[in-house]
Amino acid sequence: MEQASAFSFDMSYCGAPPTLGQLWGRWNLDPALLIVLLLVALVGGYVLRYASWQRQASFAGASGSAAVLFVSPLCALTVALFSARVGHHILLTMVVAPLLALALPAAWGKRSGLGPALAVSTIALWLWHSPDLYAAAFSHPAIYWAMQLSLLGSFTWLWLGLWRSDSVLGAGVAALSSAIQMGLLGALLVFAPQPLYLPHFASSAAFGLGPLEDQQLAGIFMWVPANLPLMAILLWRLVAIISTARETPAQ
Repeated sequence: MEQASAFSFDMSYCGAPPTLGQLWGRWNLDPALLIVLLLVALVGGYVLRYASWQRQASFAGASGSAAVLFVSPLCALTVALFSARVGHHILLTMVVAPLLALALPAAWGKRSGLGPALAVSTIALWLWHSPDLYAAAFSHPAIYWAMQLSLLGSFTWLWLGLWRSDSVLGAGVAALSSAIQMGLLGALLVFAPQPLYLPHFASSAAFGLGPLEDQQLAGIFMWVPANLPLMAILLWRLVAIISTARETPAQ
C-alpha cells in the first residue's frame, strides 16, 4: 500500500483519480483533443460526402463514440478504476474500431491480411495490459496515446478483415481466435490471487471496491461483454458458410 500512495499521477493524461462526488465535473476539455476530434470529423465527413449512407453513419458513430470515450468523465474514471479502463478499451476495440472499419472502403478489407491483423491486435492487447507497461501509460500523455491509438489501429485492421474478407472461413476462425485470447486474458484477471495494477491499488476504494475486486470486475468485462461482438461475427460467418453449402448443387 505504501507503493500505491507513492504512485504519481502528475503526468496522467486524464488527471488524478477522482472521487465519486467529483466525477461528474471531470469532463476532459483538452483543447488539443477537441481540435483533433473536430478536424477528424470534418475531414472524414468531407471524404465520405459521396459515400453510401451506411459508411457515413458508421463514421459518425465511430467519431461520436470516440468523443464520448475521451471527453466525458469516463476518461477520469479510468484513472481511478482498472475496470473502467478495461471497459474503455473494450468500447474502443469492440465499438469504435468496427464502426470505423465499416466506414473505410470495402476493398481495403478484402486486401487486409487476417493473420497479421490478428497477431498485431493480440500483441497490442496483451502488451498494454501487462502490469508494467499499463502503469507506464499513466506516466506521460505520449504513452497514454500510444496505448489508445495502437489498440484502435490494430483492432480496426482486424475488423476490416472480419467484415470484408472474401475468406468466410478465415474470418470466422480469426473472430474465434480473437475471442479466445481475450477470454483468456479476462480469466487470468478474474482468477489472479492478488491485484496486479499498481495505479489502482489505492484509487478504487473511493468507489467502494478493493483493488482485487476491481481487477476481477475488469476480468469479467473482458471475458464476457468484450466477446459478444466477436461471437456475433463468428455466427454471421458460420451462417454464410452454411448458406453457401446449401446453395452449392450436389455433384
